[in-house]
Amino acid sequence: MGRNYNSENTIAERCEICGRETSHDVAIVIKTESKKAKNAEFSREPYRTSQCQVCGSTHSQRMNNA
Repeated sequence: MGRNYNSENTIAERCEICGRETSHDVAIVIKTESKKAKNAEFSREPYRTSQCQVCGSTHSQRMNNA
């Protein structure tokens, strides 16, 4: 992981678009993976999402695959 910035949810990490280490907002989000309403409640998974504060690009990674 990168260095911490002032905000609790902001860290420095490499941005592939910018090609350097930049400030990113980071959050853990619960996403529903199933498209079927019947199974939706059983298909929620945690994802780590980050957004570059320089270029605005976002990256999301399923935590079970981290």
